[in-house]
Amino acid sequence: MTLPVLSPRTRLGFEIAAAGVAGGIVGDALLRAMPWGLNVALGTMVLVGTGAWLVRRHHIKPGPDAAWLAITALLLGLAFLRRDAEMLTAFDAIALVGALALAAATLQGEVIAQWYPLDLARGVITASAASIIGGFQLLLSDIQWHELPQDDRMRNVRRVLLGVALAAPVLLVFAALFASADQVFSNVLTNVFDFNLQSVISHTFFMAFWGFLVAGYLRWCMLGRPLQGLTLDAKPITSVVPLATALGLLNTLFLLFVVVQLRYFFGGAALVEQTSGLTYAEYARRGFFELMTASGLMLPILLGADELVRKGAPPQIRVVRQLSGLLLAFLAVIMVSALQRMRLYVAAFGLSEQRLYATAFMILLVGVFVWFVWTVLRGRRQRFVFGALMQGLAVLAGLHLLNPNAFIVKSNLNRPAAERPFDAKYALTLGGDAVPPLLTSLPQLNQQDRCVVVHGLLKRWDKADVDWRTWNWSRARARSLVRDQASALRASCPANVKEQSNDH
Repeated sequence: MTLPVLSPRTRLGFEIAAAGVAGGIVGDALLRAMPWGLNVALGTMVLVGTGAWLVRRHHIKPGPDAAWLAITALLLGLAFLRRDAEMLTAFDAIALVGALALAAATLQGEVIAQWYPLDLARGVITASAASIIGGFQLLLSDIQWHELPQDDRMRNVRRVLLGVALAAPVLLVFAALFASADQVFSNVLTNVFDFNLQSVISHTFFMAFWGFLVAGYLRWCMLGRPLQGLTLDAKPITSVVPLATALGLLNTLFLLFVVVQLRYFFGGAALVEQTSGLTYAEYARRGFFELMTASGLMLPILLGADELVRKGAPPQIRVVRQLSGLLLAFLAVIMVSALQRMRLYVAAFGLSEQRLYATAFMILLVGVFVWFVWTVLRGRRQRFVFGALMQGLAVLAGLHLLNPNAFIVKSNLNRPAAERPFDAKYALTLGGDAVPPLLTSLPQLNQQDRCVVVHGLLKRWDKADVDWRTWNWSRARARSLVRDQASALRASCPANVKEQSNDH
């Protein structure tokens, strides 16, 4: 009997479904172990490798950005092997999801380097949604089940499955009766079906979750079509007056704030305390995050204004860009004020993860706004998204090179203790990257802080049983250092010394 020939779409659909099954097994085996480390690196390699194999096998022609996005995804997966910093790991995960979303778009033939800001949102949103529901689309519409062979062997398989379903209730009844009648038979059944139901349910759920997610993502990459619904079709505006009025009012508000800020710059701490009733440090503490939020909100406003006037007349475009440039000049003063406040804040209260990453975000915003001026305000808006993405990846790479948690510990240790006592309890929460500087600093700590650090390090890092899936270089180094010095650490601070911590 001649078997029917499967269509290319059905054949690709079956291979994606098979990749989803494999991805579910791999995901359940690797990614259920926490904290993430080697497992994420291996999972990313498997996903990228599977995608590359399918592209090559089915002669799919990707966009020009596919290669560097695949390399970026692999590097972001490998980043989980290096640093042990919770917030940095979260940013790595977000960047990895973004890189995979952009990779899906380029496999559909889109050119990332020519995207506008709304295209970026469209690409990430559609890839995320399609990965969630794509597995069901694959099974229900992409695979044409009627193309499968319909010979006697397939019919017999279906008949056997039907027979198993019919016999199952009867088998359970007789098995229960026989087990009750004979203890030996009961023991045999117990040994045969000795499994943890909760564990089975857990593994089944995670395999289904990762399997459908992988299949949905690959289905969107290979069989999906880019959606254009989120990209607005700009139309010429009839009048620039409403938009110019709104930007002018914003400029007025920003100018008023800048005048006040310049007054405080030159007046110093005495003027702040006299007019606000706050110390200079409290003034800085209360202002930075509000100014950071205001700076971040300004970017979509300026991008939206440029989008509205994009197809306007040259004089209209010129007016909006001039007002936007003036607004950015005022914003530059505000961002300098925000960074100055953070400097005062850290000098008074010490450095923390929140303060460090907030400062990094402000630095990123500075770079993005400079790039906005260089591209959008000069009529080259098609270059903005790509450059902004590159700056984001550059800041993320810079954070990895900085080693944030070790930098936080070193910065707080180098501050005069009279200004702000070292918070040993907080330092212990910073992960494996903080262990080497903590061990180095033990001689300079007072007895109380030394015991807090010693007991915390021994409790967390002096362990032998470590899941290989969670391996990470920083955590492995921390365990090795603490184990090598465990005897000396215990001798330096007996267990009966009471642990206390400073307020943070």
